[in-house]
Amino acid sequence: KYSTGDDLLIRTLAIRSLVFPSATSTSYVEMIPQKPLSLKAFTLCMRVATELSGEREIILFAYRTQDFDELNVWRELDGRLSFYLSGDPVFFQVPGLGALQTRLCFTWDSSSGAAALFIDGRKSLIKIYRKGHTIRAGGRVLLGQDPDNYLGGFDAKQSFVGEISEVNLWDYVLSDTAVQDMMAVKITGGNVLDWETVELILNGAVVQINVNL
Repeated sequence: KYSTGDDLLIRTLAIRSLVFPSATSTSYVEMIPQKPLSLKAFTLCMRVATELSGEREIILFAYRTQDFDELNVWRELDGRLSFYLSGDPVFFQVPGLGALQTRLCFTWDSSSGAAALFIDGRKSLIKIYRKGHTIRAGGRVLLGQDPDNYLGGFDAKQSFVGEISEVNLWDYVLSDTAVQDMMAVKITGGNVLDWETVELILNGAVVQINVNL
């Protein structure tokens, strides 16, 4: 759609955004993937804002099967960002998250083990992590909580508080140019999770709003 004002014509894009008002063990959103998460590579992107500070873990994304945390993304106690693939994490020392919207993209390729993080289009150094690993299908994708078991085990002290949107997941590594183009909203949604069309199941106090980009 378009908004007008004097001599200005601006194209606006409305998207869904999720607001998690407070720390709870009951507020979360389940995302229903378009295809099973059997992954030998991925690009996971999201737009995040949170004012939580201090020594507190924050779960940003969780994909868990019956017995394992297959793919979890965290802001750690010391402010680093990380992701876990069924074991020890890979860490990235980066500027802290805050009230301003931040675009995050995590990439990983099993064949080389190459893992990287983009923040607002700027790429981190590459780290080698979990070479030869496969993320297994059959789990649940959650925003807002870290499930310690398949159906729950949530801890309010690790819950997400803030706003999150544009969560997209691809089963391959996007090029650096494609990730940077995303800053200008030039790219389509993920082929595993597409924020524009994915089914979202809201629980607890989560509020869904529409925002114009």
